[in-house]
Amino acid sequence: MRTYFVVNPQSGNGQTGRKWPEISARLRSALGDFGHGFTSQPMHAAELARRSLFDGYECVVAVGGDGTLNEVVNGFFDSGKPINSKAAVGLIPRGTGGDFRRTFGWNLELSGAIERLSGDRSAPFDVGLLEFTGHDGSSCHRYFANICSFGVSGQVDAEVNRSSKALGGKVSFMLGSVKALLKYSDRSVKVSTDGAAPERLSVTTLAVANGRYFGGGMMVAPEADTSDGLFDVTIWSGYSLSDFVFKSKAIYDGGHVRFPGTRTLRCKRLSAQSEQEVLIDIDGEQPGRLPCAMTILPSAIRLRV
Repeated sequence: MRTYFVVNPQSGNGQTGRKWPEISARLRSALGDFGHGFTSQPMHAAELARRSLFDGYECVVAVGGDGTLNEVVNGFFDSGKPINSKAAVGLIPRGTGGDFRRTFGWNLELSGAIERLSGDRSAPFDVGLLEFTGHDGSSCHRYFANICSFGVSGQVDAEVNRSSKALGGKVSFMLGSVKALLKYSDRSVKVSTDGAAPERLSVTTLAVANGRYFGGGMMVAPEADTSDGLFDVTIWSGYSLSDFVFKSKAIYDGGHVRFPGTRTLRCKRLSAQSEQEVLIDIDGEQPGRLPCAMTILPSAIRLRV
């Protein structure tokens, strides 16, 4: 497959840019010739991915973290449709959070990524479509590969993105969670799934999951499958800072689904609105707020595995 690498040189606290000559040499030895481009601003990865697909590349690889992968997946679509439904997305994990890779048990070793990319295995991959309200009040949309959520998770993003990630993904998100939970109280949200009548919920966080992990390693949706055509939805209600401290093991290993404050369901579409400000998290970024709607796009593209 003709392969194009979208490289975020700032990922891994800048290590990706510094090590790219070494990384690219190993890639060229294994894969032969390839194209590549470096990101320089928000959503640049989407632009590079889209351009490469129109240029005939069949596999586009995100070299970076969950945010880079999100942008690359957004580049697979034009005017609401996949540019090439047979094209595949790949990942060389280089970010601090690494939530997407955890679903597949991928580590940070370059050798593992090269093995995936040099083989011929790809799998159908569902993509989520988020329609939401931007910070300026405009109607926006964005695709997601892993998880979209709202509630305290959106507040955590805002805290984490204002700080350094030098301590790594898990520690950065834990500190961001502490700061956010000290300021946050549950929001009252009207939620509808698959066109059913809206239900009013008290929400600490509601996660609409394609993958299993978010927040630097929290297993929010233990049964999520990126190719089953369904979202796994997890709703946390009444969670406080003490819950995240004293129940952290269950939050990181998926045991929280048995707690009274956790509810789970599956759906193809979820919409939500609130009279309060409720911030959104999408693959670790904080693009806007409710109201929003999320729709699964089954097998929209393929994933190199």
